[in-house]
Amino acid sequence: MAGTIEARIKALDLVLPEPKPAIATYVPFVHMNGQLLISGQLPMKDGAIAVTGHLGRDVALEAGQDAAKLCALNILAQAKTALGDLDRITQLLRLNGFVSATPDFADHPKVINGASDLLVEILGDKGRHTRIAVGCSSSP
Repeated sequence: MAGTIEARIKALDLVLPEPKPAIATYVPFVHMNGQLLISGQLPMKDGAIAVTGHLGRDVALEAGQDAAKLCALNILAQAKTALGDLDRITQLLRLNGFVSATPDFADHPKVINGASDLLVEILGDKGRHTRIAVGCSSSP
């Protein structure tokens, strides 16, 4: 039976994607000493990367925020696989966001707000977290 967090996801008309296995020499998550670390997630939707390009050139801010939301949903999908029940989440600690952007793009935090805002909307106060928002010149 779905718990409170999954009910919120459904109420927002969202669906957790099928978590993707690791595609190289790493694991999708590590659960140790009461903490869960999840490997980086791409904006995957229906088995493909949903948004490609660079913010500041060929991707609008809103599309970047939507991509960040997809990444957040993929994080939660991995968490569900790791924990079995998203209601076991007691607190998010850190969200690291990497934004593929042009050198002059400066709104990286606004892009990652897409993920942060969604995680708080889904998890409530347990979704409030510390954060890093970094621009990069290339990413998958």
